[in-house]
Amino acid sequence: MSEAPADYSNGINPERALKYALQHIRGDRAQIIEGVIEPVSPTWDHEAAAETIRDQIRGRARELDCVTGSGNLDLPGSSNWYVPDLAVVPAAAAKGAGALLPADTLLVVEVTSESNGETDRVVKRRRYAEYGAPLYLLVDRQERSVTLFSEPGELGYTRADGPHPYGTPVRIPGPFGLELDTAGL
Repeated sequence: MSEAPADYSNGINPERALKYALQHIRGDRAQIIEGVIEPVSPTWDHEAAAETIRDQIRGRARELDCVTGSGNLDLPGSSNWYVPDLAVVPAAAAKGAGALLPADTLLVVEVTSESNGETDRVVKRRRYAEYGAPLYLLVDRQERSVTLFSEPGELGYTRADGPHPYGTPVRIPGPFGLELDTAGL
């Protein structure tokens, strides 16, 4: 006989409980995508693509007093808790923070995998815009392309630069003001 579903009417917030539980998973990192817990276990090829981007923006991020990393991003009011492949955030915001909001970032980068390509292309793009991430760079390994999304709004990003095939330089606007070499992706 199965148990009755949990009753959250006694004041327990299911979103908060889910996010709390996720932060206490032992071992591999995980994220929540539209209420589904997904382990974060990228391949080395995936990591190499993220590192290619990180290496190119690290110097400018330091000049802006920012850090680069893949720390937790909370999307309050939703059943989402993301671990981006790379984010650039002000050092002051990162210091002592457990999780930040997408609006706290200057740039979020996601690199697709065969198992999550549609999530990065559609769901995360929409959610990052909804939660105010100013720039979202999608490195699509399956399509071998790079797209920069900007000007976030509640219905998504209103501006897209791309998709550009690998090898095409991609301009990352202010405050970065740099051009990414995508040939090595």
